[in-house]
Amino acid sequence: MHIVWLDAFHGGSHAAVAQGFAQHSRHQVSIVALPIDGGWRWRMRGAAVSFARMLRERPELWAADLIVATDMLDLATFMGLMRDRLGATPVAVYMHENQLTYPLPPGRKLDLAFPWINYTTALAADALFFNSAFHRRSFLQALPGLPGRFHDYQEPELVATIERKTAILHPGLALGPFEQTTERTQTDGAPVLLWNSRWEYDKAPEAFFMALQQLEARQIDFRVIVAGEHIDPNEPHFVAAREWLAPRCLWWGYAPDAAAYRALLQQADIVVSTAVQEFFGIAVLEALAAGCIPVLPRRLSYPEIIPEELHHLCLYDDQASLVERLVESIGNLAAIRQHQFRAVAARFGWEQQIGQYDAAFEQVAADHAHD
Repeated sequence: MHIVWLDAFHGGSHAAVAQGFAQHSRHQVSIVALPIDGGWRWRMRGAAVSFARMLRERPELWAADLIVATDMLDLATFMGLMRDRLGATPVAVYMHENQLTYPLPPGRKLDLAFPWINYTTALAADALFFNSAFHRRSFLQALPGLPGRFHDYQEPELVATIERKTAILHPGLALGPFEQTTERTQTDGAPVLLWNSRWEYDKAPEAFFMALQQLEARQIDFRVIVAGEHIDPNEPHFVAAREWLAPRCLWWGYAPDAAAYRALLQQADIVVSTAVQEFFGIAVLEALAAGCIPVLPRRLSYPEIIPEELHHLCLYDDQASLVERLVESIGNLAAIRQHQFRAVAARFGWEQQIGQYDAAFEQVAADHAHD
């Protein structure tokens, strides 16, 4: 098949999935993308118009067998603008995230325009693929409340229509470079704790640093690598944490390039998440591929990506159990490493995932041909 992949927010995990699929698929894949510089709000509002113009300038794409769009595209508007060229072309949507269930920072109200774009996109698509079962479940559970906010003609039966065309496709990951170093980089002997999430409210970094303070109070030795992106390096909690952790810190800040990032992960022993929002968890799986032990909350997508038989070693329930899980992991590093967490990550490598992607998209095209 010839698949046109419309990526309205071509950066980070969005770009990685698009490019990884194009590289590994047995099909011909043409990526049409917009950069992230304009911001996600503008992409959700304006990408439909820009993509319509871009595709009209490329008639070789009009005969595509399938269009795959991501959640940042207002698909209903795009298909309306392109109905004369693409009206008969089946469309699948890949849901990296959604704006209905994403938690808001304190003081900000939900702008219903963006969840509504997700809703009408879901209605317009022939199929929707979510990056985790958690994401699919939380979106479908929240969806009835969106039209339910309005007076009348809420069309509640449309939620069931959307649900029937949903499925799960975990992101394919390029894990090979993370797996190349099999021996841990040597430190001074103290275990190295890794934070490779963004420094933002939805990742709850304050919970991570509270746990580190508890370890310090118990006189447990450790080192720390803080490698996540920080939106505001002058944020007071950020500055304060950097100051008191300075004697233990091996790295602080966003890695300058991919090779430096991989080297940091390969230096760490334990990767920690305290996220209150995570639709999948690529950064955690990259750390696992590099040889880290995970310590993760028993919520979101984490119980899904960590095999159930390892939950007792890796997942915690609250702040107190986070500290206890860290204490146990630090005290039993060698024994816990025997559980081969690299293999947990390997399940999500493109080599394992690409067959599911190709088969899923082929099915969408086949189902549309029979309608």
